[in-house]
Amino acid sequence: MESSDTSAILPEDSSDSGQSSEVCCCCLRVPEGAKPPPCSCPFFVTVEPVMFLSMFSIVLQTPLYMQYLWDRISEDVGYNGSKAGGCNASIIDDPLEKEVETLTAHWNLYINLGGFLVGLFTVTLLGSWSDHAGRRPVLIIPSLGLAVQAAVYLIVMYLKLPVYWFLIGRIFSGLSGDFNAILAGCFSYVADISGRGSRTFRVAILEACLGIAGMFASIIGGHWRKAQGYINPFWLVLATNLAAALYAYLFVPESVTPDPDAKLLSTRHHRAVYRLYTSNEQQGRRTNLWLYTCCFFLLVSVHLGCRELYVLYELSAPLCWGSELIGYGSAANNLTYLTSLIGLKLMKYCLKDFWVALVALTSNITGLIVISVANTTAIMFTGYGLCFLSMACTPVLRSKLSKLVDPSEQGALFASVACVEGLCSLVSSAVFNSLYPATLHFMRGFPFLFGALVLVIPAAVIGGLGCQEKRRNSESSGTS
Repeated sequence: MESSDTSAILPEDSSDSGQSSEVCCCCLRVPEGAKPPPCSCPFFVTVEPVMFLSMFSIVLQTPLYMQYLWDRISEDVGYNGSKAGGCNASIIDDPLEKEVETLTAHWNLYINLGGFLVGLFTVTLLGSWSDHAGRRPVLIIPSLGLAVQAAVYLIVMYLKLPVYWFLIGRIFSGLSGDFNAILAGCFSYVADISGRGSRTFRVAILEACLGIAGMFASIIGGHWRKAQGYINPFWLVLATNLAAALYAYLFVPESVTPDPDAKLLSTRHHRAVYRLYTSNEQQGRRTNLWLYTCCFFLLVSVHLGCRELYVLYELSAPLCWGSELIGYGSAANNLTYLTSLIGLKLMKYCLKDFWVALVALTSNITGLIVISVANTTAIMFTGYGLCFLSMACTPVLRSKLSKLVDPSEQGALFASVACVEGLCSLVSSAVFNSLYPATLHFMRGFPFLFGALVLVIPAAVIGGLGCQEKRRNSESSGTS
């Protein structure tokens, strides 16, 4: 019986390929004959706290940063709809509100573009470099970069500096690899230390950390902002990023023997990726690799683009949400990490992986269509609820990509995936933050409807490739 493609997200154990290894403390794999490092992680806890703290800080600061940007721009243009009494839902076509929405979307675009352009290549370099220099630096450096970003944001708030100073903090974060580098480092670390029997469970714990941290941060952030404003929550953002870096330095043992001659600035990383997408050693491999990569690009771009607009969409009329409702909405959005993980686990028992992806895309498309027409709180939360399986498609696409390459090419593949994710951030920020103000005059939720229409493309491609794979398997079984 053929195993599910999702098992290919991470490489197989080295023991399966004839390379002898032993498992020491914390399930750390050590080459035979080498001295194992001292155990620093009781109860098999390694990078999970780093993932939790980093995700907590990201989800806590994102909606607060957007609301602060809204308030500062509102103050500059003389709009007081977000002040006492909330926005006026009866004045749908308030020109000042539209100006605030437009300026907020544009500044969010500029700030994110600055960070994403810098981080686009940094993540790829850090990920490949960690194979030689070790995983711990890739956990520590991005955490410190995120702490510097939080510190710059605090200075802006204390001194009421112009909003373009946010761009400086964003660039510091991008130079250090940003949160994508932490994701790559954590999953690579788990691949290094886990055995075949425990790997799926360890990866599931990491995925759960994303959803749990997101839910806690969303609920806490909304209430805290309403009670004490913006500055105190951002001090917690700074503290959690410093705590993540300190934990990685003190308690996470190295899983890769560091090479002192490893070079970060090297062109070999990009050459390996180029060969991966231009070689066609196996018939049809290159075509399928490009098709699945394009599906991954479209899916992640829609996820990131819509996520950036949720707070802005909820702040404006007719929803006029306050900080508490925005926190609950963000929590409901992050809950999809857990519901999708549970749904993926259950659907694997009765469905092929391409069917799992199609079900997840259907959930995502349906939820975005409802959100695009939401004019009440109930309808908005209904849209969030319909997206409960939306995150189950991404691991299927990763596993399909992993199945198409050789074990020796896995590093180049995941480096290219990191580069694609950076490009997704760049494109989604540009497209959705430009589309929202351009379509305010005829449909406020049009970007979400646009995202739903875009997701039809990967659904068609995945369905076609799945049918092709099923037909090929039937022919091969009939021949045998």
